[in-house]
Amino acid sequence: MQFCVPLDEALRFHYANEYQMTKSLGRAASAIDLFCGAGGLTRGLLNAGVNVVAGYDTDEMCRFPYEHNNPGTTFHEKSVTELTARDLARQYPKGHAKILVGCAPCQTFSKYTQGLKNLRDPKWTLLRDFGRLIRELKPDIVSMENVPELQRHKIFRDFLAILSDEGFHFADDPKKWVVYCQDYGVPQHRRRLVIVASRLGPIELIPPTHRPDQYRRVADVLRALPILSAGEVCATDPLHRASLLSARNLQRIRISKPGGTWRDWPRKLRADCHKEESGQHYSSVYGRMEWDKPSPTITTQFYGFGNGRFGHPEQDRGISLREGAVLQSFPKRYQFVEPNADCPFKSVGKMIGNAVPVRLGGAIGKTITEHLAQYET
Repeated sequence: MQFCVPLDEALRFHYANEYQMTKSLGRAASAIDLFCGAGGLTRGLLNAGVNVVAGYDTDEMCRFPYEHNNPGTTFHEKSVTELTARDLARQYPKGHAKILVGCAPCQTFSKYTQGLKNLRDPKWTLLRDFGRLIRELKPDIVSMENVPELQRHKIFRDFLAILSDEGFHFADDPKKWVVYCQDYGVPQHRRRLVIVASRLGPIELIPPTHRPDQYRRVADVLRALPILSAGEVCATDPLHRASLLSARNLQRIRISKPGGTWRDWPRKLRADCHKEESGQHYSSVYGRMEWDKPSPTITTQFYGFGNGRFGHPEQDRGISLREGAVLQSFPKRYQFVEPNADCPFKSVGKMIGNAVPVRLGGAIGKTITEHLAQYET
């Protein structure tokens, strides 16, 4: 029989001690995390020894997970469109080098919407405001993370032009901008665009920490979690909860194979759209993950069996919120909602799916700490 690990008061003290340890490893430099969400990037930076003082986001629901899991930081509910360099400057400790990082909301640029006209989407200009703040604040180091599709847009070229005009060094080979997260220990297939730039001198993301034969697999991070049924909630970990399945979807998942598709089902169980010629190409839904491979990319709707290949490898359900968070490399005890508070799938799934994977944040953080050490005086 398996049991959940209780989420007790020791969590806060665990992170507090970890924060004190990592803080002592860093130089006199501090970071602010724009578009911080629930704190994936911040947690990774802290793990790597970067002192993070504040995070900014427009989603008030992110306040609890951001501050609770990352002691020493302060969450500010404010849009970058309203921020000024003065707002940010007062957050940095006196005499510290300034690090500014962020991942602007990426749905506007993602491969799922790139064919749409999104110029009226207010998210379209957020990267421009990031660039404006770089010009105004004059930080020493900048890191920007987003979807690879962003490279196709003029707003990205404008962002790089700002970095060049401001005297930043960054990798000039576009091949070095696209990062495979599994190369850094994230147990999922995920491609991201990462720019790390410095006024101090040349800087590039650290080399991969994992070879393909060392990639972390679904089994490495999910197999030890308690067994659940569809619609069930773990008694001692409220985040380990699986969404309900309709009777029809329960039939479907029971005959689904790890790594398979809906094409493995009898025709009577296929969705009407998949019976049409136009739906034959959409095979990346209604599938089970495979134990011995990294998971598919975790999206904001990963908890839904029909939203991708998000079926559990052997249990008849979609993956739980906790499982999605672990696949994003969040610590297993990372809390997203206050004790005894509601844990809505949509809101929590959005926080998890939108997050920068913690281990990728750690790679960015290690890049920064190693770079700063070169220029320590």
